[in-house]
Amino acid sequence: GLYIRDWIYVLDHCIALDKVLHQGEPGEVYNVGADEERTNLDITDIILETFGKDASLIRHVKDRPGHDRRYAIDSGKIQNGLGWRPRTSFPEGMKKTLRWYVDNESWWRKIKSGEYRQYYERMYSGR
Repeated sequence: GLYIRDWIYVLDHCIALDKVLHQGEPGEVYNVGADEERTNLDITDIILETFGKDASLIRHVKDRPGHDRRYAIDSGKIQNGLGWRPRTSFPEGMKKTLRWYVDNESWWRKIKSGEYRQYYERMYSGR
């Protein structure tokens, strides 16, 4: 749970992609990040606190071989060159994201149940 990632709200990421598509230089690379580095355990704690759950629900698992301890993004090029900045603060983005999952349970229940695997089997089997 101590591995670090740069967290960005999904809509901010989409806006950055649109900005690169329409204003970026062809062939250039633009890293998109929000400068919001947090550990996976920090994220877990926020989720548990939001839903009034305690840390006894946390289950640590063995990391995959070669798992990177930190993903850091230098988004200076898109910020300085294209004027893009994330619009959503980390706390607000977490609140919106968690609210989306609460409001869209029918979507993620299908994933947890494995129902999506049946779809892919029907659509792509035998190709």
